Amino acid sequence: MNRGTVDHAPVYPREVARRALELSASALILVHNHPSGDPTPSSADVDMTRQIVEAVRPLRITIHDHLVVGRDGTASFKALGLM
Repeated sequence: MNRGTVDHAPVYPREVARRALELSASALILVHNHPSGDPTPSSADVDMTRQIVEAVRPLRITIHDHLVVGRDGTASFKALGLM
């Protein structure tokens, strides 16, 4: 949904919610990449995911997982116990 710089991509929970509503989605899987190659979620990734989960909860939209893709593999928030 957005393009960022080398070390930051702005994400707005309201925009994620708006796009989900446009698509009549009842659930989402969030995905983004880490250009560094390390798929380990940052504290900013964890915080933003929580904000998105809270933003879409009243709309009854479920976030199933958040995947971070890097050169060294993929990290799943669900598998890591982060959601």
